[in-house]
Amino acid sequence: MTDDSTTGQITLIAFGPLAERLGGRTHSHPHQPDQTIRSLVEDLGLSEWISFGLSVAVNGTRCDLEQILNEGDEVALLPPVSGG
Repeated sequence: MTDDSTTGQITLIAFGPLAERLGGRTHSHPHQPDQTIRSLVEDLGLSEWISFGLSVAVNGTRCDLEQILNEGDEVALLPPVSGG
């Protein structure tokens, strides 16, 4: 067993309706070993946004949902752009 008190953090930045859903734009979230962006999104209860076309960036670089997260990463959740 690992000591969860030493678990690092990732920074989560949400935009648009995702920020509203999470109750704010910026959050700290415990880092879990071998956690992917997909598993983070699922843990946050935002799975439906994957099928809506969710885009993500880690440390300012767009990436896919299977990207493994590292302690200290900054994850941006970008909802699909809509307009008229």
